[in-house]
Amino acid sequence: MGEIIVIRHGQTEWSLSGRHAGRTDVALTEAGEAAAAGLAPRLADRRLVAVFSSPLGRAMRTAELAGLTTAVPDPDLLEWDYGGYEGLTADQIRSSRPGWDLWRDGVVPGDADHPGEDLAQVAARADAVLDRIRPLLGQGDVAVVAHGHLARVLTVRWLGLAPSASRLLGHPHPGTLAFLAVEDGQPVVSAWNLP
Repeated sequence: MGEIIVIRHGQTEWSLSGRHAGRTDVALTEAGEAAAAGLAPRLADRRLVAVFSSPLGRAMRTAELAGLTTAVPDPDLLEWDYGGYEGLTADQIRSSRPGWDLWRDGVVPGDADHPGEDLAQVAARADAVLDRIRPLLGQGDVAVVAHGHLARVLTVRWLGLAPSASRLLGHPHPGTLAFLAVEDGQPVVSAWNLP
């Protein structure tokens, strides 16, 4: 059985500064492009039967630089819509909402371009992606190019855990890989945050 290779897009100015970049299409930095290109040798020998990517430019560019030129844009792989918290850091949010935790407290509505999503909506999108991927794993590996919070939700849903368990995973660094597999008939994380 194949593995799901979860790739977080390369570094952007917003990921570097800790700003929440949900639907804002922020370009990769030079370091982000280099890290994405550095993934290509690790992926070259994999038997990929499908590649799906968030349609945002930072994810599609990461796929291209990593040699995943067959990536199919999938809107279910978009990052969490942070609503009114789009572009803010966690510290900025906590200055007006002390003790705020994304996984527990969610987001506040924003403008028409950033209405916001709750965790259940993000999890439903992750579940839809997994429903499309599972039948393909009998043929080989499937690569997914996505975003930090979405990757965490996708991973815990793969494991059969509640979406709130995403807080138990460390935030994947930009331009890193994770491998989701099956071991003894059970879903597992076989690697996380690999450069």
